[in-house]
Amino acid sequence: MDLSTVLLIILAVAAALTIVFYQYFYKNPRKGSLRIILAALRFVTLFCGLLLLINPKFVDKDYFIEKSNLIFLVDQSSSMQNGTSEDELTSTIQSLRQNPELNERFQMHQYGFGNSMQATDSIHFDQNNTNISEALSTLDQVFVNGTNAVVLLSDGNQTRGRDYEYLNLNENLSMYPIVVGDTTQYEDISVGLINVNKYAFLQNKFPIETTVLFRGDRPVTSTVTISINGNRVHQERIQLNTSKSSETLNALVEAESVGIKTIKVEVSTLENEKNTANNSKETAIEVIDEKTNVVIVSDMLHPDIGALKKSIEANEQRTVNIIEPNASRNQLEDADIIILYQPNGSFRAVYQFLKDSNANYFTVTGSKTDFNFVNRSQESFTYRSSGQSEEIVPVLNNAFSIFGLGEFNVDGFPPLLGTLGEVEFQKNSETLMSQQIKGVNLDNPLFAIVTDGTQKEAVLFGENIWRWRAQTYRNNQSFSKFDAFMGNLMVYLTANNQRNRLELDYQLVFDNPSMALIRASYFDESYQFDSDAKLSITLKGKDTDFEREAPLLLKGNYYEVDLSDLVAGAYDFMVTATNANISRSGSFRILDFNPEQQVTASNYQKMGRLATKTNGQLYFLNNIESFAEDLSNNADFLPVQKSRDNVVSLIDFRILLGLMVLSLALEWFIRKYNGLI
Repeated sequence: MDLSTVLLIILAVAAALTIVFYQYFYKNPRKGSLRIILAALRFVTLFCGLLLLINPKFVDKDYFIEKSNLIFLVDQSSSMQNGTSEDELTSTIQSLRQNPELNERFQMHQYGFGNSMQATDSIHFDQNNTNISEALSTLDQVFVNGTNAVVLLSDGNQTRGRDYEYLNLNENLSMYPIVVGDTTQYEDISVGLINVNKYAFLQNKFPIETTVLFRGDRPVTSTVTISINGNRVHQERIQLNTSKSSETLNALVEAESVGIKTIKVEVSTLENEKNTANNSKETAIEVIDEKTNVVIVSDMLHPDIGALKKSIEANEQRTVNIIEPNASRNQLEDADIIILYQPNGSFRAVYQFLKDSNANYFTVTGSKTDFNFVNRSQESFTYRSSGQSEEIVPVLNNAFSIFGLGEFNVDGFPPLLGTLGEVEFQKNSETLMSQQIKGVNLDNPLFAIVTDGTQKEAVLFGENIWRWRAQTYRNNQSFSKFDAFMGNLMVYLTANNQRNRLELDYQLVFDNPSMALIRASYFDESYQFDSDAKLSITLKGKDTDFEREAPLLLKGNYYEVDLSDLVAGAYDFMVTATNANISRSGSFRILDFNPEQQVTASNYQKMGRLATKTNGQLYFLNNIESFAEDLSNNADFLPVQKSRDNVVSLIDFRILLGLMVLSLALEWFIRKYNGLI
């Protein structure tokens, strides 16, 4: 308790005595013990009240020894079996944790990691991935104070996550890697990444890109084979050496049938090659049959019709048929998208079909369009035409976001021929291009997308779009950019806009079981996320008798089921919302790929660079005694004596309040009993 508090207590005593003296003794000639008792009770009341205001405290110093943290971070991936056993590594760590010199200096902790990190005292090499960067980042966030030494027991081969060598760790975290495994670098050839699209269209060719890697000090020749569902589709001989340690191969393969296709890339083994598990790798692609039938309705001949047909059919999955407005209804019913080219009064039956079927369509207007008829026949927009033809220059809306435009741009494009007038949309729309006439930008759309309702519409207020396709070829010696733009428009108009209350998110192909997750979102009738839904999944093996039913667990704003315990193979599944009898089905495939078998030698060079970067030191499993001795003598990890100030109240306020209540009650009772009140 400091001097100022003592002075305040003395002043409180003096103030209480002064007030009591003035109330009971000053100019009061009466004598007797009663006055003394009442004065004492009043003094107690006043003094306790003043003590409550002062609230005297004293500081209690607590001295303690703070040790540094010694953190054992153990790699529990299956590749560790190549360098040690579970019992041997457990014995090594136990000897370090029981070392008296280390115990005198450190507070010890132990964590295991593979796919993720967790505190553990046991070691099991059962993880099928190694994520060193995630483990180090977690420790970096947990141990933010004091000095910390991390003992990383690993082979240094990471199969998942960021490159741990380039992590920026806190300065108070020093790495002491202990290398586990064979440090000899054997001659090895392997298949690296395989790049392939997620989907391919039936009867189309799709690219396969792969990289073959070589580690060795002599020239080698090997054969690379690409097969789909066991059938060889490409083979190539490659030559590699020390200066040319990798080669990228590209192959075009035709999609011959629908379904999920397993793609396997194999490279022939070298003579006396030790690790052959990485000589092959698999991935998969889904071949889909997605023919789109586009119908152009027109009663005239125009270059635009040919340009649209050529552009749309640049994708082999789309076919274009040209019909007249009086064609049969069956021809319209077969269409996925209908293009109305310069509609007039003869299009009455076509508009009636669009109204009845709610089909998606694209309208192109021009100098021959009957706008009075168009305005009466549909409810999306009204075009007040002046009847005067004008050349309209397109101005692209860079903020357009309904679908991607790719590299398509209209800068320097020739104008379209349109009719001067004002456009008013009765439904929500977004402008893709606006009009510019004689250098003046008008607040009028030239190309617009109607976004209101389930029926998708696009409208272009100008003819001679064939000039744009020709200009694209002139600029790039290819029609591809214009054709890609029209392709994106067709994809948008073809896509089903209906929203499902149960949405699924999953991969068609998982490289290994640890990545197998299926997520689902469930919405109520007002399409608000329902966090009280009961979702379950039924799994069935395509080639086995496997069957399972499991619940999906709520994870924030979605539901999830972990399927990491499944074996490689193909599966069908159905997710059901039991409280609403709504279900969605799908299928996926888990590949038989173990990333832990791709490298057998330890990556001690990278672990050494990590140690140097964090002011640590690299050790090997066979010189563990040297590690313990060096760490015991390291001056950076000396225990530090610290003090902690505990501020404690001198008197409990509850006691003071009790004394005040008691003294006031006694004073009142004595006064009442003696007739002084």
